[in-house]
Amino acid sequence: MNRRTFIKNTVAASIGLPLMINGSPLRAFSRHLLFKSIDPLSDRVLVLIQLNGGNDGLNMVLPLDQYDKLANVRSNILIPEKQILTLSQKTGIHPAMSGLKNAYDEGQVCIVQNVGYPDQNRSHFRSTDIWQTGSASSEVINTGWLGRFFDSRIIDYPNGYPNADAPDPFALTVGNIISETCQGVRANYSLAVQDPLTQSTLFESDMEYQDTSACYDKELAYVMTAISQTNAYGGVITSAAEKGSNLVEYPENNLLAQQLKTIAQLISGGLGTKVYVANLGGFDTHANQVEEDTTTIGRHANLLGLLSEAISIFLHDLTLQNLNERVVGMTYSEFGRRIRSNGANGTDHGSAAPLIVFGSCVNSTILGDNPVIQTEVHPQEGVAMQYDFRSVYGSLLHQWFDVPIEEVKTVLFDGFSEIPLIAGCDNSTSIDEDQSLQKESVFICYPNPSKGLTTIRFNSFGEQIQISIFNNIGYEVTRLQDGFLDEGIHERLFHSGHLPPGNYHVHLRTPNRQQTTNIIIIR
Repeated sequence: MNRRTFIKNTVAASIGLPLMINGSPLRAFSRHLLFKSIDPLSDRVLVLIQLNGGNDGLNMVLPLDQYDKLANVRSNILIPEKQILTLSQKTGIHPAMSGLKNAYDEGQVCIVQNVGYPDQNRSHFRSTDIWQTGSASSEVINTGWLGRFFDSRIIDYPNGYPNADAPDPFALTVGNIISETCQGVRANYSLAVQDPLTQSTLFESDMEYQDTSACYDKELAYVMTAISQTNAYGGVITSAAEKGSNLVEYPENNLLAQQLKTIAQLISGGLGTKVYVANLGGFDTHANQVEEDTTTIGRHANLLGLLSEAISIFLHDLTLQNLNERVVGMTYSEFGRRIRSNGANGTDHGSAAPLIVFGSCVNSTILGDNPVIQTEVHPQEGVAMQYDFRSVYGSLLHQWFDVPIEEVKTVLFDGFSEIPLIAGCDNSTSIDEDQSLQKESVFICYPNPSKGLTTIRFNSFGEQIQISIFNNIGYEVTRLQDGFLDEGIHERLFHSGHLPPGNYHVHLRTPNRQQTTNIIIIR
């Protein structure tokens, strides 16, 4: 048994305590942003909802302007056009999501289209790991993206915590497994909580373990520290739950709603936790995604109904308690599904998909373009990425928690692009509109279709620009531009003679915009 296995089996199996993993130290930034006594933004909360299994984004947010083409490739699962709930002239939402549609109409929902990452991995385990760590698909990182954020401002955790300055847990996962998004270099900042009113006290031995050469002495010392810390946090959590309340009825048969009920209760009770993580599983809909003869009902419709109901009730509860301007939430899933349905009334692992950002302070709109469905769709083809998921994370850190851009790049990646997710609640870093897109944006490819040579014409506003070509399953086949360009119109040539015919996607990324267009290669 190695060190990591010992800690995981001894601690996590019994109580869901933080886990120690290997890693390299990160440079420390100012820690004051997390403490209420100094920083006015410290009462802000981020709620993450993980949709486990790979959510079919084309069945959740439907491109009405592509409906005829969708009917050609997924007629056995497609929602009848007249039953789609309209969000805009071009975009609609699944009829099971009426609660979310109402929240959108009330200005509390932002839909971000086509979110993914370059070189999409279609394994549940690996892609989940990528989303939780914020890594590139080609690298393995042992820390979560929020864990690195906490590492940058919390000194020596878990030693000395809780304390007078930081009495509350930094993150909570509602359930029995801690979230890897909060894994730091030294420990996981998340505690697992199922029922905050029945927190059990763990046995604490009075035995002292010193750092000697004895077998597993360090590990035992760590476990004892973790147990002591968990008991201390447990009392704080229970106290907040007893003080807190819910002003709406959460349905007992909706497990996600019950998780959000707990979160609202703890926020209401004054718990200073910054991040909450909830989960909804079952999205791996290879078969029976819809009922045989009625595509508006079935497995996926049930899941979307639970998600919509839970979020809308949660938002209503927060509003009634005047907590709505303190909380922003976000859904995510490890990948979307393929454009073409399969013969089992389901969909297989795909690429990009929309996600939902919700709360009274969000930029309530649809960000990004509808996916473009071509006349010919390869069986393995997925939705093309427009927004890198790490830019969604980074925009929330910057606009919601007021994290400086340079720190965002350190926590996530240097190619971070701003996405206007927050647009209210007197936030100095909110972005009402994507300023770069207010200017005329040039981004065209010709000839298209192409037999071997394509000109890509685009403009620069005097900025860093990256232009990549991706195939229809999300892998980068070439990079045409990566660096600073002066303001003006530019062109790049794409030689595709060595590539097989099919649908390809050109992705342009700058610090303030991410755009995708399509190229069809023919022979």
